Amino acid sequence: MPIDDTLAQFSDWSFRSAFGVFVLASVFLVAQFATRTVAADDRKRELVAAGDSGRPAANVPGRIAANVPGRIEPTPSRPKSEKYGGMGHALVVLGLLLTVASIVLRGLATDRFPLGNMYEFVTMACAAAVVTGLVALRGQRHTQVFVVVPVMILMFLAATVLYADAAPVVPALRSYWLPIHVTIVSVGSGIFLVAGVASLLFLLKVRFAGTGSDDTAGTDSGALARFARRLPAAQTLDRLAYKTTIIGFPLFGAGVILGAIWAEAAWGRFWGWDPKETVSFIAWVVYAAYLHARATSGWRNTRAAWINVAGFVAMLFNLFIINMVVSGLHSYAGLN
Repeated sequence: MPIDDTLAQFSDWSFRSAFGVFVLASVFLVAQFATRTVAADDRKRELVAAGDSGRPAANVPGRIAANVPGRIEPTPSRPKSEKYGGMGHALVVLGLLLTVASIVLRGLATDRFPLGNMYEFVTMACAAAVVTGLVALRGQRHTQVFVVVPVMILMFLAATVLYADAAPVVPALRSYWLPIHVTIVSVGSGIFLVAGVASLLFLLKVRFAGTGSDDTAGTDSGALARFARRLPAAQTLDRLAYKTTIIGFPLFGAGVILGAIWAEAAWGRFWGWDPKETVSFIAWVVYAAYLHARATSGWRNTRAAWINVAGFVAMLFNLFIINMVVSGLHSYAGLN
């Protein structure tokens, strides 16, 4: 079937629009992250000013007591950080919808499942990462920026280095296994992105702000320490990394197994130690080691987190170095 150039163009426009929306969302999310602690400190100072003297609120100048008959206490305005966060969150959702639209339009333009090259794979993984971030960070919206920024970097690389024109897939990929195997692997990769970022933030939190709560841990006044104190509690970041890895691990493992079944149908063998197969297996083993270490006494803190980061690095190595540098049976990047 010939390529529908109009739909392909709409797909590219949706992708570029999604990137622009994510850039704008990151601006608001950074503003939320930067003003969040300051706003909290302002509220604390206001409470101290009202309560330190022991006087009731009615005797504090500039305040209205709730127990005065006929007087209505005005509703306090939302802090700037919450306003920035609300706008940023709405833009992230819009960017996600545009990303999904670009995937759907690419599939309609080529009359195939839109996972035939690295550009399409990375787009799907970015969408999965954003969905995971929106769900997993519902109570920690001020940290969504740490998911949006890596997604922006991947999308930039996809649009510049990895971009491939809409075209039919190579004959080896014309199989019903393509949407099954590659979708599962790309979704698992997106989930691992959130897990890796959470472990990196956890290590930063522990190193520069201790293991206390987000606004009270640590006494260092350095820039990194001040940054780390704005992060959620170390335990919160550790649990986020663990929970997302628990979801991504079986998905990625199922993707590897289904890929082996497809390999037997396509090449007559389940496993051939192809570079892509080998590094995928190594990454899966590293994540298995992380889950084991996370459940083992004495390894639950930074040691397990470093293993999780190693798994994330292995995933990036598999995505970029193996696909772009090493030649193998999985050389379907579409870069040539």
